Amino acid sequence: MNLKIRQEQVDDYDLTEMIVKSAFANAEHSDQKEHLLVSRIRKSKGFIPKLSLVATDEDTNEILGHILLSKVKISKNDNELIESLSLAPVSVLPEYQNKGIGGLLITEALKEAKELGYNSVVVLGYPEYYPKFGFKKASLWGIKASFEVPDEAFMAIELSENALNNASGVIEYPSVFFE
Repeated sequence: MNLKIRQEQVDDYDLTEMIVKSAFANAEHSDQKEHLLVSRIRKSKGFIPKLSLVATDEDTNEILGHILLSKVKISKNDNELIESLSLAPVSVLPEYQNKGIGGLLITEALKEAKELGYNSVVVLGYPEYYPKFGFKKASLWGIKASFEVPDEAFMAIELSENALNNASGVIEYPSVFFE
């Protein structure tokens, strides 16, 4: 299988949402609505088309996975807002999971985000998975979620050196995350 990562196109939206729905169908910590979140993010101000990527099989052109990074803010105590990104979600068709596709999507999305000038990314996810890409507990920088979440599952990564050194605060997720 030859994989290619490319920007998601409008024509991909329906298929991508089916992939997201399928990827989370049996996930333990899922509300089974991640595909609806993707749809809402695409319609929001936080959507960055260049950071909505799909993994395709070059031989068949079939879309096998999807990742989305969107804008969030870190709200500091002094009312300062720091722009960051949220990784939510990364999805791979069940029959292609555990083959490195999700990892490739994460690596490419982080690279593209850095090239676009973003400095950090947060993720709420599996603490045994995301650290291999450089994610660390967000609490190391004093960053918290605005809702109850296990410390080890809420992580962040700096895309530029020391980007989060003075970022202590609360992540402000756009309302589309809670609809």
